[in-house]
Amino acid sequence: MPDIALLDVQMPGRDGLAAAADLRRALPGCRTIICTSFSRPGYLSRAMSAGAAGYVVKDSPPEQLVDAIRRVHAGLRFVDPALAAEALVGGASPLTGRETDVLRAAAEGGTVSDIAKELRLSPGTVRNHLSSAIGKTQARTRAEAARLAEGNGWL
Repeated sequence: MPDIALLDVQMPGRDGLAAAADLRRALPGCRTIICTSFSRPGYLSRAMSAGAAGYVVKDSPPEQLVDAIRRVHAGLRFVDPALAAEALVGGASPLTGRETDVLRAAAEGGTVSDIAKELRLSPGTVRNHLSSAIGKTQARTRAEAARLAEGNGWL
C-alpha cells in the first residue's frame, strides 16, 4: 500500500482532484499531495476539499517538495506558503454549487437546452444560474465567465 501519492490537477484521462477524492475513499491510509503548475487559490481549496494533505507548486525549490513529502508522511499538512497567503487574501469561490455545475457545462459549449437536459434543470433555471455566474465573475458572456472561473480554479 502506498503511503503518499503525488498527483497533478490535470492528468491524462483523469482529473487529479477527483483522483485524490477517490484515493481518500479507497485507501484512507494513503495521503495525497497535489504537485502542479496551477498556483491558484480555487484549486487549492478544491484539493483540500478532495482530501489532499499537501499542495505544492511545480516551480517551487526541490527542497520544498521534499519538505512537503516529509511533513505529509508525518501526518501533517503542507501548502505552498505564497499560495496560502494568496488564498487568505482572495477568499473562496463566489459561485454556488449549481452555478459551478452550469458554468462547467457551458464551458463545454452546450446550449442552454443541452445544459438543462444534462443537469436535469429547466432552461429558465439554467439561464438564471448563468446570469448570476456572469455577474459574480464580472464577465460579459457565459464563455468569458467559464474562462474566468476556470482560470481562478473554481471549475
